[in-house]
Amino acid sequence: MGPPLTTQATRTKRMKSILLTLLAVPFLAVAVQAEDAKPAKPAKPKMDPAAAFKKMDKDANNEVSLEEFKATPRWQKEPEKAEGAFKKKDKDANGKLTLEEFSAKPEKPNKPNKPAKEGEPKKP
Repeated sequence: MGPPLTTQATRTKRMKSILLTLLAVPFLAVAVQAEDAKPAKPAKPKMDPAAAFKKMDKDANNEVSLEEFKATPRWQKEPEKAEGAFKKKDKDANGKLTLEEFSAKPEKPNKPNKPAKEGEPKKP
């Protein structure tokens, strides 16, 4: 003999339980993921450039040498990049940074002007 015949009520009940289970799984997954997520650390406020310069200038001569620059925690993490960053800031190439050199924003590379589209005025 074959499997017993099920009634319409039994099939409906089984379908409802399967449907409820399938609907509950995504909600449980979101709840578990939300618990696992760590709260973001608040961003540290950036130090004033003058205060950072003063902190770096260990010998208090109002100049920061390459050695003083490399000794900062930021450049101790990436010593291979420290010298390049120092040279970019040292505009007069004397091996020392003044507060003005240290505080100056990095120059953006010059981008060639794009040709104007038809109907647009040329930019100077």
